[in-house]
Amino acid sequence: MEKILVTQSSMPGFHEYMDEIEELWDSHWLTNMGIKHKKLQKELKEYLSVENVELLTNGHMALELTLQAMNLQGEVITTPFTFASTTHAIVRNGLKPVFCDIDPVTYTMDVEKIEGLITDRTCAIMPVHVYGNLCDVEGIERIAHKYELKVIYDAAHAFGEVYKGRAIGSFGDASCFSFHATKVFNSIEGGAVCFTDTRLGNLLYELKNFGIHGPEEVSAVGANAKMNEFCAAMGLCNLRHVKEEIEKRKAVVERYYSHLQGVEGIQLNMLRSDVDSNYAYFPVVFEEKAFGASRAEVFNMLAENGIGARKYFYPLTNTFSCFHREYDVNDTPVALHISKRVLTLPLYADLQMEDVDRICRLILACKV
Repeated sequence: MEKILVTQSSMPGFHEYMDEIEELWDSHWLTNMGIKHKKLQKELKEYLSVENVELLTNGHMALELTLQAMNLQGEVITTPFTFASTTHAIVRNGLKPVFCDIDPVTYTMDVEKIEGLITDRTCAIMPVHVYGNLCDVEGIERIAHKYELKVIYDAAHAFGEVYKGRAIGSFGDASCFSFHATKVFNSIEGGAVCFTDTRLGNLLYELKNFGIHGPEEVSAVGANAKMNEFCAAMGLCNLRHVKEEIEKRKAVVERYYSHLQGVEGIQLNMLRSDVDSNYAYFPVVFEEKAFGASRAEVFNMLAENGIGARKYFYPLTNTFSCFHREYDVNDTPVALHISKRVLTLPLYADLQMEDVDRICRLILACKV
């Protein structure tokens, strides 16, 4: 039986992509903000309903260069319930992460715990929209305004989402997206920063292009984080189909719910009526005593049957060995609890319903 992976990249038809890149063979313009880059930048501004978009080579550089462009110093309040990129972007800018615990339902930063972590060294908040679950953007905005803090959202899981009629990329001082192959929308590799302050955009442009402003003008020390034309072309193709892809993902999520909702010992992801979801992930939290099997037992059983699931996010970033036990994981007990119990199940647009049914039968067979 063919293996079912936890994710599968959405791709356009082969000939659609070939048609998109054909003119590159005529122009030989393969990188350095060519026609595909500029077109994708324009179309993303429209799709995401934001004022400005800067494209980058990946989502991590979006985070790292945004922090660098803001020229911050001191401490950044963030969450340990995230991918390594979020925390590493902070540390690589010479900043200190201060870890806030998460809400047990949304898995996003617990706004009630933020103010207790603010010190005279706090310069910013970096919240993470998790699994497509949106942070308490109003609460974070209120705190940031009160203490004059920058807000940079890690929006890698929130592409295209809308909250109460407002595009999610328009919140905070910046929102950073990942277009990695595993995401709802992908450009093979890629990322973007959405922002309103054009001064930030100018700095991001400098940082992603060596500080070069012309053939004889290099006004800053920058990196190289430019999206190439082939990735931009893939993004253009996938953007045409993203609405349809999200609808397919929604159908998969609804099928999972039909099997697993209301099962004792299982906590499913909360879907909000005031959010247009992108159905990015399907996390399931297993409470062993109530369900009758541990997360590890479910994970191993699925693997034995050729089904990939992911302990996402585990381990917490505040337990990474690279930080030399600098942090006490007991300071974030909710995040620790969830990280030890959560599995993200296979979810992608082309996942077949009979495969969802089989996955659920296997999971429910574990219940005592």
